[in-house]
Amino acid sequence: MSRHAPDKSLLAKAETLSEALPYIQRYAGQTFVIKYGGHAMGDAEAAENFAEDVMLLQAVGIKPVVVHGGGPQIGRMLKQLGIESQFHNGLRVTDKETARVAEMVLSGAINKEIVGWIAAEGGKAVGISGKDGGLVIAEKITGREADPTRGIERHVDLGFVGDPKINDTTLLETLAEKGLIPVIAPIAPGRDGETYNINADTMAGAIAGALKAARLFLLTDVAGVLSKDGDLLTDLDPTKIEALKADGTVTGGMIPKLETCVEAVLGGAEAAVILDGRVPHAMLVEIFTDQGAGTLVHK
Repeated sequence: MSRHAPDKSLLAKAETLSEALPYIQRYAGQTFVIKYGGHAMGDAEAAENFAEDVMLLQAVGIKPVVVHGGGPQIGRMLKQLGIESQFHNGLRVTDKETARVAEMVLSGAINKEIVGWIAAEGGKAVGISGKDGGLVIAEKITGREADPTRGIERHVDLGFVGDPKINDTTLLETLAEKGLIPVIAPIAPGRDGETYNINADTMAGAIAGALKAARLFLLTDVAGVLSKDGDLLTDLDPTKIEALKADGTVTGGMIPKLETCVEAVLGGAEAAVILDGRVPHAMLVEIFTDQGAGTLVHK
């Protein structure tokens, strides 16, 4: 049988595996918390890529935990039901009916869809929310806004919008030990027995800190944090982030994402990454190559 020299594509694959090996060895046995954003969910191909990445992480010994959003999907359902949405500083003002719809969309349709994607790639995922296993207790958030008539700040009632306090991670640890991938909807009970809607970034950050995760990934619809010149900022810490906020480099929705990353790393996670979930296999490029992708936040 004649043998031929391997073609360039095979050599490139071998080189990629060689480059990835030290990272695979470093992260084997550690936990990655992945926040999968509503805007990043995209089409069927994007969903398949995401599920493949999650399965590959598990195959090399990493313990993936998925926390998903679903703001656009909630918005569409509320519109179909004729329920008007109001926002305050990016948070949806949530009455009881809106909370009921949010739970239906997040814990129902979206959660089970993601579980199905992972199952289609041969994985075993379990869909849960912050209500299950006593995982999370939600503390009611009260917004603030300036009152121009009195020159002071006033409180704004956001309804059933909560801040997650991690109560018991036993369920997540048990699922991981059994080779099951938790897929978590950002819904949790309050101490008052009511159901609270929680920002998915915040939920993922709190879970990453509590689990002492090696990485928190915030998959979103932007490349990461950009400089004023539009260049990607790849390496940040809390001090640099405060400076970027002060000089106006980061504004709007990027500020709470960075604050979530800082809280996660100060809470126990090794590092957090903001990256574009629409880019195929962005997570794998970030974690298994020297070049990386997105913006890394660490202590």
